[in-house]
Amino acid sequence: MSEGSNVEFTEREALFYHKTIRPGKLEIIASKPMATQRDLSLAYSPGVAVPVQAIADDPATAYDYTAKGNLVAVISNGTAILGMGNLGALASKPVMEGKAVLFKRFADVDSIDIELDTEDCDAFIEAVALMEPSFGGINLEDIKAPECFIIEQTLRERMKIPVMHDDQHGTAIIAAAGLVNACRITGREFKDIKVVVNGAGASALACTSLIKSMGVRQENVTMCDSRGVIYIGRENVDQFKSAHAIETEDRTLAEAVEGADVFLGLSVAGAMTQDMARSMAKNPIIFAMANPDPEITPPDVAEVRDDAIVATGRSDYPNQVNNVLGFPFIFRGALDVHATAINEEMKIAAANAIAELAREQVPEEVAAAYGKTQQFGREYIIPAPFDPRLMEVVPSAVAKAAMDSGVAQTEITDFDEYRHALKSRLNPTTSVLTQVYSQVKENPKRVIFAEAEDEIVLRAAIQYRDFGYGDPVLVGRTEKVLAKMDELGVADPDTYEIQNSAVSEHVPPMVEMLYQRLQRRGYMERDVQRMVNQDRNVFASGLLKLGVGDAMITGVTRPFSQSLTEVRRVLDPKEGQLPFGIHVLVGKNTTTFLADTTINERPSAEDLAKIATETAAVAKRLGHEPRVAFLSFSTFGNPSGRWLDPIREAVRILDQRDVSFEYEGDLAPDAALNPNIMKNYPFSRLSGPANVLVMPGLQSANISAKLLRELAGQATIGPMMIGMEKPVQIAPMTAIAPDVLTLAVLAAAGIAG
Repeated sequence: MSEGSNVEFTEREALFYHKTIRPGKLEIIASKPMATQRDLSLAYSPGVAVPVQAIADDPATAYDYTAKGNLVAVISNGTAILGMGNLGALASKPVMEGKAVLFKRFADVDSIDIELDTEDCDAFIEAVALMEPSFGGINLEDIKAPECFIIEQTLRERMKIPVMHDDQHGTAIIAAAGLVNACRITGREFKDIKVVVNGAGASALACTSLIKSMGVRQENVTMCDSRGVIYIGRENVDQFKSAHAIETEDRTLAEAVEGADVFLGLSVAGAMTQDMARSMAKNPIIFAMANPDPEITPPDVAEVRDDAIVATGRSDYPNQVNNVLGFPFIFRGALDVHATAINEEMKIAAANAIAELAREQVPEEVAAAYGKTQQFGREYIIPAPFDPRLMEVVPSAVAKAAMDSGVAQTEITDFDEYRHALKSRLNPTTSVLTQVYSQVKENPKRVIFAEAEDEIVLRAAIQYRDFGYGDPVLVGRTEKVLAKMDELGVADPDTYEIQNSAVSEHVPPMVEMLYQRLQRRGYMERDVQRMVNQDRNVFASGLLKLGVGDAMITGVTRPFSQSLTEVRRVLDPKEGQLPFGIHVLVGKNTTTFLADTTINERPSAEDLAKIATETAAVAKRLGHEPRVAFLSFSTFGNPSGRWLDPIREAVRILDQRDVSFEYEGDLAPDAALNPNIMKNYPFSRLSGPANVLVMPGLQSANISAKLLRELAGQATIGPMMIGMEKPVQIAPMTAIAPDVLTLAVLAAAGIAG
């Protein structure tokens, strides 16, 4: 039911998010080179005439020569925007852009949002139908009932590409998947269950139709609307509701739900009472899917039933019915076989695939990201929304169902190969980072923001709390921090913890601790007192050492080396480890880890081996199978040079340690990254291009990281500092608020600790 998490934020924050960088959430990027006159000639005139003629001769080749096969239109007229009602086509644009972003994020489907300024069904239908040549699929969204039923049905009949109204079928598919598993746990079969559906809008009607297609009997489903039970003979019931009318003496929801096995709520908050839950059959299945607040909350059910399975549309309760589990992957499978429709067989296949996935062993990275062990059972009947396996499982099932039911125009001959291709379409870092954010929300941490007088840092700290990751500890002069919060429009500045070194109660024990630590390094007690009072990094590190916070972020107001020196006056490396930095370069389909980019100027062989091992561990925690390359100007000794011995010795050290990741060196970058060059070295131990690059020294590492960030335009995380006794991150001085927030969350999660 929900497509997002239950996150709190201010109106100002939401507007700032949509306005900054560039307005909106979408941009169009060319997928082919556009650098030379020849490129332009191929892209447009005269080269474009060749595919034009090919498509005219054979329309099916449009899928080969254009973006049609990976392009979905997200279309609305704004008559039913979220729970806000009819606010018009223009007001729906942020939602439709958001839907397009979800398509890309979860299934690598390109989307364009289209808002049609009409409430006339015929005009809407005609406008959409005329777009068929442009798109591979149509996702209808936020259109009020009953018009949405007429529009979808007519377009499905007229168009030879998939058309789906997600408000109806998205919820239905996920709810059906959860119901399959709830029945499995409680020993029920679809043909026997008694179901009560509360609500008769688009989602409710679609849910009811789908579970009937999957085996629930017509006479066993009682549907209720705001006027009570929909029964045969009731007046003023439209054709869509009347299809689900039954012979029954029940007239109210309370009467209908007594003795029922299943309650499907797609109505309004509070519609179900504890007495109703109490009256249901043994082991009741209660899907309270009203948003943002369910018909009844899981805690309210638990007070009267200890045998119930409960699902809602919210992320802060178990068993979230979330549309994002379905629509991106359903369209992905439909597009990949050039389907002419999304039919009942494909929806059932998606529901069963999602249900089956929930019954499988949950991957370690998914369980870790949510901060708890997750396994199939009463509180885990639906997969987590960010389970990376969804991308493999659901499109495959949908594509096969399309082929079996005769709506596919092309076939997949090797489904193992197809699943591998699906997996490679998305960068696992993106999914895992999302899971890391969820993990920190499940286990909130106190993060010390050492430079809270700076607007960028303060904005990140505010977001850290607003998004539910924990409590920020703000270091700075109280009046300066409060003034800056007033400028940012913070409504409740007094609720934030501000640590001012001039008045903090932690100063005396901190001075004592640091004096004991530094007195044999030439520091007098007054020197320590002065440092604590005047140096924000020393003071913040002292707070971390004393346990006032769980992690710390700094770096925006001074160079990395200076910040590190100040932090090291207070904190030591973790026992047996070497502090170093990692830059993470995140591309569309790949992530590359560069180390050490910040600290060790000329690492020894032992240092290089440690850096490789720890960086490989970070890569694994972010969802990658590490392939480590020790980089050099030389590839296996050609050409020879004086600085190769430490690299080769590092490889020998790893040989002796029997590590669990691939590694090789010495390698030049092309021999580590380019598959064609790698073929020249069949004896190389790397099975594919390296994704962990261990640099031979700080000079090459730091230059490479910054060059790639500035010239290649890749998203960069970091540098992430590894190996300190407490989680400390030092952001670059060029960081903006989202960069600081990401490092703070990674520190809180222990990914980069």
